[in-house]
Amino acid sequence: MLGAFICKEMGKGEIKNSVIPEKTGKKALSFLQYLIVNHARNISSEELIEQFWSGKGSSDPANALKNMLFKTRSLLKILYPGHPNLILTLQGCYAWNPEVEVRLDTEEFEQACLAARKQSGKNYLDTLLRAVHLYRGDFLSGNDSDWAVSLRRYYQTLYLDVCKMVLPLLQEQERWTEMIGICEQASSVDFGADTFIVYQMQALISMGHPERAVEAYQVFREMLWEEFEIEPAEQVEQIHILADSMCQNNVSGLDILKLVAEGEVEKHAFFCTFSVFQSIVALERRHLSRYRHCSSLVIVSLGNKVTPSTDARRLERILLEGLRTGDPVARLDAGSYILMLTGADEEKARIVMDRIDRMFHKVYSHSQACISYRVTALEPDAVQVS
Repeated sequence: MLGAFICKEMGKGEIKNSVIPEKTGKKALSFLQYLIVNHARNISSEELIEQFWSGKGSSDPANALKNMLFKTRSLLKILYPGHPNLILTLQGCYAWNPEVEVRLDTEEFEQACLAARKQSGKNYLDTLLRAVHLYRGDFLSGNDSDWAVSLRRYYQTLYLDVCKMVLPLLQEQERWTEMIGICEQASSVDFGADTFIVYQMQALISMGHPERAVEAYQVFREMLWEEFEIEPAEQVEQIHILADSMCQNNVSGLDILKLVAEGEVEKHAFFCTFSVFQSIVALERRHLSRYRHCSSLVIVSLGNKVTPSTDARRLERILLEGLRTGDPVARLDAGSYILMLTGADEEKARIVMDRIDRMFHKVYSHSQACISYRVTALEPDAVQVS
C-alpha cells in the first residue's frame, strides 16, 4: 500500500507477484483497495454505497454495487486463481474470507511506529529504522479518492514523526549517510519542513562536504519561496553561513584576499536574508556612534490590489535597480521589504522612496499596486567604539 500498489501471494516458501490487468478502471481498483484496507472487519452495503456512489448521480446505487462486486471478484480470480472465494457475502454486508491471511505493509508500519514509543535503547532505534524503511512511498499514491487521501495524510504524519525521532539518534552515532538518505526521502513528503534540511546540511558538513550542504540549501530556499513565498528559518540560515564559510576556507590566504578585494561588485542594491540584514544594521549602528552621520531604515509594502508574486517581484526588481549598490535590502514577507539607506536622514529617505514609487509605476504602468513605506531614523549604538 505504501508507494506502488502491489499484490503478492505467499505460500510454500515463495512469494509471487500478482499483476493487475492494465484495463482495470480507477474506480474498480479503488473499490478493491478499500476492501483490502478494511479486510479485518465486515463492511455494510450502506457504507460502500456512501463511499463510492453518494452524490455521483447513480440512479441505482444498489445495482451499481452488485456489478462492482462482480468485477472485483473476477479481478481477484485473476490475481489469485487458487482462492476463488476471497470476498464473502453476509447478511447486509461483505467480508474478507477469514481463512485467507492478509498482510499489509501499512499495518506493519503503523505497528512499528506505535511499538517504538514503548521501547528504549537499541531496540528503540532499531524499531524506528524498521518503520522508516517500511515507508516506501505515500499511501496508494495513484488513488485520489477522499478515503485514500485522508489515510495518506495519516501515514505521512506517522512517517514524518518517526523521521524526526530517529535523526538525532543517528546523529549521536555519526551515521551520516543514513541521515542524508532519510532526510532526502522525508523532504519528498514535506519539503518545507526545516528539520530535514537542517539535519541533512549538518550531516554533509560532518562528512566534509560543505559545498553539497550549500547546494542543498539553495534548492530548499528556492522551493520554499516558489511554494510558500517565505524565507528559511534562522537555524537553516546559520548552518548555511557555516557551510559557506567552510567552502571559503578551502582556498589559500592569498586567494581569500583576492576574492574579497577583487571580487566583482554587483551593479544594484545588495539583496540579502533578514539575518544578514540585521548584522549589517548592527554594524552600521557602530559606525554611527563613531562618525556621527545618519542613516535610515525603510519598510516598503504593496497594497491589497496586487497580483500575488508578480507585483512583489516587480517591486524587488525596482528596489535593486533603483537603490545604490551599498544599500542592503531584505524580504520580510510576500509583499514587503526592509532596506537601509546609508547616509540618508528621514527627509532624504522619503525623497528616495518617492522616486522608487515613480519608477515602479513608470515601468509597470498597468499595475494597480499601491506602494506605501514607513521611514525611521537609525539610532547609533549605545556603546562607543574607539
